[in-house]
Amino acid sequence: MAKIKTKYVCQNCGYENPKWLGKCPECLQWNTFVEELEEKSVIKNHTKVSSLLNNSSKPVSIGSITSINDERFSTSIPELDRVLGGGLIPGTMVLVGGDPGIGKSTLLLQVSNNLANSRKKVLYISGEESENQIKNRAKRLDVDSENLYIYTENNLSLIEAQVDEFKPDIIIVDSVQTMLNPEINSAPGTVSQIKEVTSKFMKISKTKDITSFIVGHVTKEGSLAGPKLLEHMVDTVLYFEGERYNTYRLLRAVKNRFGSTNELGVFEMKSKGLVELENPSKVLISEKPKDVSGSVIVSTVEGTRSMLLELQSLVAPTNFGYPRRTTTGVDSNRVALILAVLEKVVGMQIQNHDVFINIVGGLKINEPSMDLGIALSIASSFRNIAISSDVVVTGELGLTGEIRTVSFIEKRIIECQKLGFKKIIIPKGNYLKELEKEYSDITIVPISNLRQAIFEALGK
Repeated sequence: MAKIKTKYVCQNCGYENPKWLGKCPECLQWNTFVEELEEKSVIKNHTKVSSLLNNSSKPVSIGSITSINDERFSTSIPELDRVLGGGLIPGTMVLVGGDPGIGKSTLLLQVSNNLANSRKKVLYISGEESENQIKNRAKRLDVDSENLYIYTENNLSLIEAQVDEFKPDIIIVDSVQTMLNPEINSAPGTVSQIKEVTSKFMKISKTKDITSFIVGHVTKEGSLAGPKLLEHMVDTVLYFEGERYNTYRLLRAVKNRFGSTNELGVFEMKSKGLVELENPSKVLISEKPKDVSGSVIVSTVEGTRSMLLELQSLVAPTNFGYPRRTTTGVDSNRVALILAVLEKVVGMQIQNHDVFINIVGGLKINEPSMDLGIALSIASSFRNIAISSDVVVTGELGLTGEIRTVSFIEKRIIECQKLGFKKIIIPKGNYLKELEKEYSDITIVPISNLRQAIFEALGK
């Protein structure tokens, strides 16, 4: 009897080694190697190679390709359509990732119902839940369409046979980590299984012109579980973000072959499922306290959408030898830079104080225009002087204390004026006299450096 050959594969990056290693030399992660059976090559001679070539597709001239199916169709969820670039394109593959319990299955079940109601034949494939479990969630979400079919199976061969017979327009796979290709001798969720399963579903989508959604789990670091190749294979990668115990959810596109990767969708989790927020600014700043130091309204732009957020800071003397720097929703490294500028340029002695910063609503924003808001909220809390509740700030902070220009300044001003704010502090490089004439209901204050911004916001 021939000896069975095995290999060890890193479940984080796919690196292969004949022996087990504690630390992967490729991605430097610990305890990620799993033993798998070594696959034998299928092609052994020139006869089989020639038969494969006869049955495969042939190279064609790009001028002879006439059929281009690029007409988008809507998911009936405007926030999702915005992130996708205007809707779905037939034959594309979308990967949806997010933390457990964030709402991935809920969103896709709502999408399935909307597409089924628009006369699309939808096949929802689940390898994690039973039919009764899916039905219970569907009942809660008022999902009950005759064109939505549930198939609880994780065997890829059986799924492929059902797709050939059923001929759906949309496939939803929940999740790719539970799918099993019986031709591969490894457990579901391993690198080899994820690669082969995703490759098979991609081939089904492209050859049969079927739009596919696949759900992917994330690791504790926040990245998609499995090899990085998974993200390269699909057409679009969507990340569902937000605090698990907070009602607000953010949907971002980190890869999109048919649209922008800067768009943002905002949802709120309710008893009837995910509800889109058409005006998130109004909701996110509705509970802002008045005459309280450390609180400021900041204007930010995500994609083509302008939003107003409440940023809060708390600066207090430390009781320890090393002061704490805790941030929620903003980059901690960026905050450390801003604190250094406040100490060096403005002269604030914050080195013996704890600093806590939070974006209200559990959102995560990395846009540089948040810099000025962070600096002013810290200064407000440190000096215990409140910033007026009808003032909005925006601007990027340089290392020498200068305030740099930001993008989409008119969209920011329009959003502030629409919500009734009386004053907006902007970088001097964004200021034009025409802005005051066009937006006369709001006072536009251009500033060139951080000292000037602190004087305008705090009065000293």
